[in-house]
Amino acid sequence: MASNKNLVPEAKAAMDQFKMQAASEVGVNLAQGYNGDITARQAGSVGGQMVKKMIEKYENDIKGSK
Repeated sequence: MASNKNLVPEAKAAMDQFKMQAASEVGVNLAQGYNGDITARQAGSVGGQMVKKMIEKYENDIKGSK
């Protein structure tokens, strides 16, 4: 069962900022709070950008630790 709860509740503000930054990078205008009016394509673009950035950071972290 999926959950929208953060594993680390203290990170909520940072995750919200990360989501807004990713949305801006792909040209999706998000409002603070409810965004149920965006299309599935827009939501997918934001999520995809977030995953791309997380993978990029992980790869850089690995490269930096070697």
